[in-house]
Amino acid sequence: MQPLATQIDTKGHGPPPGTAPPDPDADLAARAARGDRAAFEALLRRHYDRMHAIAWRMTGSRHDAEDVVQEVCCTLVERIAGFRGEAKVSTWLFGIVLNACRDHHRRRSTLARMKDGLGTWLRLGPTPDGRDLYRRAWLAAALARLDPALRETVVLVVGEGLTHAEAGQALGIAEATVSWRLHEARRRLKTDPEERHGA
Repeated sequence: MQPLATQIDTKGHGPPPGTAPPDPDADLAARAARGDRAAFEALLRRHYDRMHAIAWRMTGSRHDAEDVVQEVCCTLVERIAGFRGEAKVSTWLFGIVLNACRDHHRRRSTLARMKDGLGTWLRLGPTPDGRDLYRRAWLAAALARLDPALRETVVLVVGEGLTHAEAGQALGIAEATVSWRLHEARRRLKTDPEERHGA
């Protein structure tokens, strides 16, 4: 597995302006906004798993993630009518999930669960050897100590594969701010002694 700090550094910024493909969800969203229940349900089915994955990574708990996403799904019944197409539907949805997770953190103070969730995320993949296990444990703790703004940016770009532009739309910040946050997260993560010595 490529070091997380390296993944952060090498993620692309997306295609040049004006070359992005059309949003495959635009028609479903437009129909859902007009009250088409089948379109609304199809939209949720298409994105539910990724919404849940983001919520799980942000809360550190499958149960809390389910609560967050169920709450988001309920509010979307009314909010979908306000979607204006200024971002991809998926990006808009992920932004709503992130906001719901922030509310959840404020209500529940779930820093410990966040640490567990990041640990689970970093343990995915092949069974690690002893050195990898140490590094992953260190990285889980380091990520959990990052400022929430840095952590959620890492989750979207590294965990979900969003471009810097898409993450910026989801977070309500400029693309340049996403790039700065990832640079800052990488700088902090490079305090790992293995990375400093090129291990």
